[in-house]
Amino acid sequence: MSDQHSFETLAIHAGNTADPLTGAVVPPIYQVSTYKQDGVGGLRGGYEYSRSANPTRTALEENLAALEGGSLGLAFASGLAAEDCLLRTLLSPGDHVVIPNDAYGGTFRLFAKVVSRWGVTFSVANSSDPAAVRAALTPKTKVIWVETPSNPLLGISDIEALAGVARAAGVRLVVDNTFASPYLQQPLALGADVVVHSTTKYMGGHSDVVGGALIVNDAALGEELTYHQNAMGAVAGPFDAWLVLRGIKTLAVRMDRHSENATRVADMLSRHPRVSQVLYPGLPEHPGHETAAKQMKAFGGMVSFRVEGGEEAAVEVCNRAKLFTLGESLGGVESLIEHPGRMTHASAAGSALEVPADLVRLSVGIESGDDLLADLKQMLG
Repeated sequence: MSDQHSFETLAIHAGNTADPLTGAVVPPIYQVSTYKQDGVGGLRGGYEYSRSANPTRTALEENLAALEGGSLGLAFASGLAAEDCLLRTLLSPGDHVVIPNDAYGGTFRLFAKVVSRWGVTFSVANSSDPAAVRAALTPKTKVIWVETPSNPLLGISDIEALAGVARAAGVRLVVDNTFASPYLQQPLALGADVVVHSTTKYMGGHSDVVGGALIVNDAALGEELTYHQNAMGAVAGPFDAWLVLRGIKTLAVRMDRHSENATRVADMLSRHPRVSQVLYPGLPEHPGHETAAKQMKAFGGMVSFRVEGGEEAAVEVCNRAKLFTLGESLGGVESLIEHPGRMTHASAAGSALEVPADLVRLSVGIESGDDLLADLKQMLG
């Protein structure tokens, strides 16, 4: 599939070749562990064992690479499995990483509780400020890690500017593109070295699969990652790969609706007397608005806000939800609400990444915008 096609066309067709035996227009689920070889070492299509490669996973990986404008995509069992493979590929004991002061709690836990025991150190910096990131670099730094928009405070980092910082220092820039999706943002084109996704979220889009992905343009790095993907083994299963591939086909139309609804939600919340602050890059008053407008097609479906009255008031708002579902994760067609301090980001409590206790995070779905606004109004009272 030519990369000259539009995003919407690539989402449907890249990696999705008709089955040569039956003509089926949807790639089959190759629910198989091993493959018949035509003699010792004679592999059919390069397949020998499904941890190493599986045709359904190959279809997804080709699709992921096409959507992010990369040369190689790799699919994993979860977003954190993808991150773990990447870190163990890029880093050795004694190396250093700069991470954002507003990162997903699971990512922070991976650095603070897992990779640190392996002898890797990290510093926290405001990734919205390239100068702060530059100041956090040390002679042992190997990676600058960025989420934009970030989770859960919707911070915006200038990918192109940070790519310049990374190049000047001879380090890799990794961008977690989960909140934006490749439809809204293309980090590789802006200078990133690696794109990370939790495909559980917008890529899958239906809250029915867990997965992760890495996309790169560097052939040598891609070869290393492929080796470690096989050696570590946390790969996406064929049915999970098929579900993500199916979800991606509607990614463009879903993201348009997510963004439209989230804009309406953010506007309403910004005028509500019980809301002290709304965090959404689509609002002109957001400090990262101009950067987001420059590097994103639209502003996405995630909105966070702070509630007057503190933590208990924020928890009560979450508990009053009717149409919004109280639950973790994000990016599905249904709207979700959560309290990050007690839920997704509890692991960051007491650290430099601790989130405000009065914060509520919304994953705005694709339901009727009017119905979503009505539910939020009754929650806030």
